[in-house]
This record gives sequence, C-alpha cells and structure tokens, in this order.
Amino acid sequence: MPVLIAIPARFASTRYPGKPLVELTGATGESKSLIRRSWDAAMQVRGADRVVVATDDLRIKDAAEAFGAEVVMTSETCANGTERCAEAFDALGGGFDIIVNLQGDAPLTPPWFVEELIEGLRSHSTAEVATPVLRCDGRALNGFLSDRRAGRVGGTTAVFGQDRKALYFSKEVIPYTGKPYADDAETPVFHHVGVYAYRPSALAAYPRWPTGPLERLEGLEQLRFLEQERPVLCVEVEARGRQFWELNNPEDVPKLETMLAEMGAE
Repeated sequence: MPVLIAIPARFASTRYPGKPLVELTGATGESKSLIRRSWDAAMQVRGADRVVVATDDLRIKDAAEAFGAEVVMTSETCANGTERCAEAFDALGGGFDIIVNLQGDAPLTPPWFVEELIEGLRSHSTAEVATPVLRCDGRALNGFLSDRRAGRVGGTTAVFGQDRKALYFSKEVIPYTGKPYADDAETPVFHHVGVYAYRPSALAAYPRWPTGPLERLEGLEQLRFLEQERPVLCVEVEARGRQFWELNNPEDVPKLETMLAEMGAE
C-alpha cells in the first residue's frame, strides 16, 4: 500500500501570515524555517514512499527546493490543507493507497505518530480517514486553558466514542472538566494532532462537498467529514516523553524553541 506524505503550506495565513518561513532556533543555535523542520519531521517517518510540499506560493516553493524538498504547486483557491493535499495527489497522478496530510505547522510531530496513524488506517478496512489524538497531561491541559483565557487558540481537542470514531473536534477545550490537574496528572482531554491519513476515495470527494456551518464556525477542516457523516477514526498515540505543540500564533515561537532545546533538536 504505497504511502504519500503531503505537507500543505500557504503563505497567506489569516492568523499568522508567512508562517511557513518563520525561523525556529534549535538546541545548537541553528535556525531553520518552519517548513524545513516540518519536512525533516516527515523524512523521519518509516514506510513513506514519497514526501512532497504542496503550496501555492513561490516563496515557499523556492525555500523548500533550496533544502532539497520536492514541491507540488497547487491553486490559490484551496480552502484548507485537505483540499491542497487533494490537488497535490491529483497532480501527481494518484498511485498511492494512503495519503498523509502532515500539516506544515507541526514540526514537533514524532515519526511514530504518523507511523501508528498509517497502521491504524490500514487495520480498519472500512475507515476512510484517520487522525491521531494524544491524551493531555495536566501541563498540556493547563496550557490550553491558559491560552483560551487569554483569547488565543492553543490547540484543538477531540472527543470520540467507544469505537474510536470522532464525535466532535473543537478549538475550545472539550470535554469540560471543571477541576484543576497537576502537571503530571492524566486528564480526560485529548489533544487532536493535526495530521490526517486518507484513502483516495475520501480525499477525492472532500473538495466537492460544501463547507458546513460547523467547519465554518470552528475553522476546522476535519469537521467537513463529520458533517457529511463520514466517520473519522481517532488513533490514540503516546508522547513517549516528547512534548508536542503546533505553531498557531506568533506567541508560540518561543514555546516551540524551548521544546526544541529540551529535545536537543538541532
């Protein structure tokens, strides 16, 4: 089952314009762009047959090709990363059984998150879409709550049923707990990791569906699948001591750089 990893990246982000080219300093003092660090993360995934950057911006294209990435140009009309991955897959002529959307703002994504996601989709023959979820410890949850109190989106949370099929995703912190947690305590809140694995049929259908009210309100592309009553499989992954965070706001840059330093990442 050939696997394609596509890294969608756009320059004109509403919340953070130019985000893919933002420089992040690692433990050794070396500075690398966000798109470079996302590419490096993708290249560590075992079992991927091809990795491409999917963008509509020549600045990102030039930067990515400068460090050796393969780039697929997509249109400016793509509403989100899933639509951009669909265009890239089509431009490549298909030929893959699983397409992974490794979003370009999550350079700390451990390779086993993606590997376990691929295996999760493979092992569920009826699943068309899968995405990882990570149980929050108190430190992560308290960070989410602090961000929301400050009016920032700190990440996306997910709730799912016993069959691991998603019930909802939100930029609010769900489920409501109403109690404090110590930094090292286990919590009932799951952080949605912004990575997706699709079967070609689901990815091809996605751009043809209208944007629904939930997707519009939350600004979360995966809600389009739920609004079309297409199940999304949640694959629980473990951090194994690694911290995970996405670059959503300019304020996240020092947080990610601290994590890179703690990991010893270059």
